[in-house]
Amino acid sequence: MPLPAYLTTAEAAEYLRLKERKVYDLVSQGVIPCVRVTGKLLFPRQRIDLWLMNHLEGDDASSSPTPPVLAGSQDPLLEWAVKESGAELALLCQGSGDGVQRLIGGRAMLAGMHIWHVESERYNDPGTLGLSGMRDLVVIRWARRQQGLLVAAGNPHRIERIEDIARPGIRLAHRQPDAGVSHLLQGLLTRHRIDEKQLTWAAHPSLSEDDLALAIRQGEADIGVGIEAAARRQGLGFIPLQQEHFDLAMRRRYYFEPAIQALLAFAASERFVQRAEALGGYDIRELGRVLYNA
Repeated sequence: MPLPAYLTTAEAAEYLRLKERKVYDLVSQGVIPCVRVTGKLLFPRQRIDLWLMNHLEGDDASSSPTPPVLAGSQDPLLEWAVKESGAELALLCQGSGDGVQRLIGGRAMLAGMHIWHVESERYNDPGTLGLSGMRDLVVIRWARRQQGLLVAAGNPHRIERIEDIARPGIRLAHRQPDAGVSHLLQGLLTRHRIDEKQLTWAAHPSLSEDDLALAIRQGEADIGVGIEAAARRQGLGFIPLQQEHFDLAMRRRYYFEPAIQALLAFAASERFVQRAEALGGYDIRELGRVLYNA
């Protein structure tokens, strides 16, 4: 029988040939990649495999060149800047967790991420994400973004606060489990003591910020958690919840690649600043700040 995509602590211990106590120790040290869903630890099996490869084989295990790919979470401002800057980066935005996996596995040059860690209430901690084993990791700030509740234009259901997502008949748009906003949603449910069993989920997950906003605009859902820029692009109502950090992770040697230098140079232009203001919900005053340098 094939193993599930997400392992329990007991399954992860058996998979790694370790005792459960040792797995808990690795979690507390921020060494092994995991997510916490409604108080329960889950271990993405694919990320566990990549984590093992990275630690056992070292950073130079693969002789294949890394493709010029920007993976991870979709960000409207970043997506626009890549195209306008001529950076020649391919976009493969399938969620923050997927971007981390591709970066570790050498299948992406950089990853955009906005993963909130509930226990520490911090964003994008390399140790918790399983990135601490990369000896040349660099994380830089892209932007602070406003996260909130996206509702239909005119707010016909009179949504006012996060607890309203549990009202009968309210359909909740949602993202894939390893997307950054899924981590945020789980944290909000825990913080506000909202039982998942009370929620009515949309029929299908949305695979990007824009897809989630579009699902609400087209009537497939009534509410969702997402960024202000996506709400504006689709003409939706927006109720602010908290500001988040959207960061870019890469190996140090890639920071000096022409593609990334072109992107960062363009991000310093007045045209870029004007675009950020027009999209809404962005604070770019710290853009380019080095947050982590292994």
